[in-house]
Amino acid sequence: MVCSSQTLASAAGIEMLRRGGNAIDAAICAAAVLGVVEPFSTGIGGDCFMLIWSAAERRLFGLNGSGRAPARLSFDLLRGRGLAEMPAHGMLPVTIPGAVDAWAQALRRFGSTAMSDVLAPAIAYAQDGFAVTEIIAHQWDLLVRVGVLQHADALRTFSIDGRAPRLGEWFRIPSLARSLEQISGGGADAFYRGEIAERIVAFSQANGGVHDFDDFAEHSSTWVEPISTDYRGYELFEIPPNGQGLTALIALNILENFDLGSYSLGSPESMHLRIEAVKLAFADRNRYIADPERSSVPTTELLSKDYAHGRAALISRETARKRALPGKVRAGSDTVYLTAADRAGNVVSLINSLYMGFGSGMVAGDTGIVLQNRGYGFAVDPQHPNCVAPRKRPFHTIIPAMLFREARPVVSFGVMGGDVQAQGHVQVVSNLIDYDLNIQEAIDYPRFHYVDSDRVALEAEYGPELRAQLTRMGHAVLGEEGVLARGGFGGGQGLMIDPRGGCYWGGSDCRKDGCAIGY
Repeated sequence: MVCSSQTLASAAGIEMLRRGGNAIDAAICAAAVLGVVEPFSTGIGGDCFMLIWSAAERRLFGLNGSGRAPARLSFDLLRGRGLAEMPAHGMLPVTIPGAVDAWAQALRRFGSTAMSDVLAPAIAYAQDGFAVTEIIAHQWDLLVRVGVLQHADALRTFSIDGRAPRLGEWFRIPSLARSLEQISGGGADAFYRGEIAERIVAFSQANGGVHDFDDFAEHSSTWVEPISTDYRGYELFEIPPNGQGLTALIALNILENFDLGSYSLGSPESMHLRIEAVKLAFADRNRYIADPERSSVPTTELLSKDYAHGRAALISRETARKRALPGKVRAGSDTVYLTAADRAGNVVSLINSLYMGFGSGMVAGDTGIVLQNRGYGFAVDPQHPNCVAPRKRPFHTIIPAMLFREARPVVSFGVMGGDVQAQGHVQVVSNLIDYDLNIQEAIDYPRFHYVDSDRVALEAEYGPELRAQLTRMGHAVLGEEGVLARGGFGGGQGLMIDPRGGCYWGGSDCRKDGCAIGY
């Protein structure tokens, strides 16, 4: 089974499985296709995180494929340029793209197919073209009209005479096809130690960036031990910091202190408790999550049940907190998600992202590669653990997840969309466990999006009565338009593994153009 946010990507992954590839091959194949057919969300100029369940080893592996800042990017450099915060666009927020190395490492360790075979469908769609689907066309149009494609190379590559391609219109990206062909033939070295790196570096230095060839040549992904928590007898696994998966685990630990199932799904009581748990978890996220290679992140303390019990005691069942502060512990916007599973029982949870729509808004010449803007996640505050520094990874929003029962995966899922991702995980897991929904129901169910302070947005499906009740409890309730620029309500994909016979149940979010395909 393959579940992704665009039908061509799901179909390419399934075809890889039909031809004898495994879940790792299929997941990376689908991710590469998404970088072509949904180019404002993902691509080889972005980052990639994976959770991989190896059926043969009966073990879960985590891969952090996020990139680091250039060696010459620093707090002092930004202040010297008069910047009090990281810019969202241009070359300064461009960290080294980590996706290609992550794909190569995963294929080398667990794959059964060569990189050239895995990339072939993406190359074909980039070279020959594809019909633009409905939601992608709409989002593409919004991004072009607000001027995200600031540089001439970006506008030339990803527009048609200055406009976005329309629904059903055929679109080709031959420059991206050439870059993918180089990687197909030369592997990750072609990207990090060859002509592609040289061209990105030259482009950066000509456009205000500080990248050097060594920043690319020395990049490597990191195999990490997933972090987890128990939620009512299930174990949720996430990638550790610098990703925000810790946020979802903290919120679920807090929610476990309440009998959520005693309230109906979508009731003001259930919504209020979920929002308040997320609010407290976000306060901890914003204070503590950073690159653990460069800062001390108190993950163990933040995940303790005693800590969660203390945080839960701060929640009033009747009144919303106006502002949440981080707990005290001992110190020590656009994305794609997909999941795949094969007949041997291997399961992959993968998320690949440029961060905001079209990332930094920069494309390096005629490479066709949209460069991410993950550096925008850095703080510009020397007292903050996430402060920008040379060769440091920024705080990251992208988080794949897997839910286990009795030491085996039962659900592989993710929710894309910037800040909505961690709170989306909380809502999907609660829908599955507290309310016994299946994966399609759990993903499709209307969501809230906690913004900050006491502000929370609700999807339109929630009616005026619920909005009025939450307002009376002290929540500042926003409409959908209040979070459109912040990831909206995300889009999820997921699969369930039937414990009775190993059958896969797929779910694909109605908020995206994708589908779940199994055979």
